[in-house]
Amino acid sequence: MNGQPDTGALVPGLTDPRRVALERHPIRTREGRSILSGWRMTIAAREGEGTITRVDLPSVDGALHRGEGLFLGWPEERLAAAYAALLPMEEPTSPTLPQLG
Repeated sequence: MNGQPDTGALVPGLTDPRRVALERHPIRTREGRSILSGWRMTIAAREGEGTITRVDLPSVDGALHRGEGLFLGWPEERLAAAYAALLPMEEPTSPTLPQLG
């Protein structure tokens, strides 16, 4: 296993989806004068390839997801679920004990 969960059941409608890249991007909206923080995830599946961009919205304490390519036209809830399912799993950290003596 490559550190990703079994995504076939977690992303309905896609066969063998896998995260290809996850990169931080500055995002500027038409209405905004400031640059927002965003993440762009590139995903490949048997059906094709696309990206989901997650934009962190500080004013509403949430996020907005946009789909491109394979994900164009997907509703917000479905994009958010696919994005979450394909995030890297965090490795559990084991406490490090100081070496004495």
